[in-house]
Amino acid sequence: MARQHIYKMSFASVYHHYVAKAEKKGSTKEEVDEIIRWLTGYSQEEFEAQLEKQVDFETFFSEAPRLNPLRTLIKGVVCGVRVEEIEEPLMREIRYLDKLIDELAKGKPMDKILRK
Repeated sequence: MARQHIYKMSFASVYHHYVAKAEKKGSTKEEVDEIIRWLTGYSQEEFEAQLEKQVDFETFFSEAPRLNPLRTLIKGVVCGVRVEEIEEPLMREIRYLDKLIDELAKGKPMDKILRK
């Protein structure tokens, strides 16, 4: 399979879009950060260090301390594709994050987003 262009994009460059999408709908940067920490296991300090280093998506997910096992409960459609049917592991992780940010922007409560 050809390497996806997004894999080499800076996570920080897309992160700002996640925050903007959330804030436009009345959510906060802190909620976006909480979602990312929940999904990846990064501490806030580790997460901010990754942003500062301008790591790409591939590095961001490969260096994640502990991908949350509950992430497999994330279901639904992102960009016309069901996230649970994505076979390529890195793309599935990226789409899990996209789906969580979409849920936040739609006003879903944090405990439901974080699968509590």
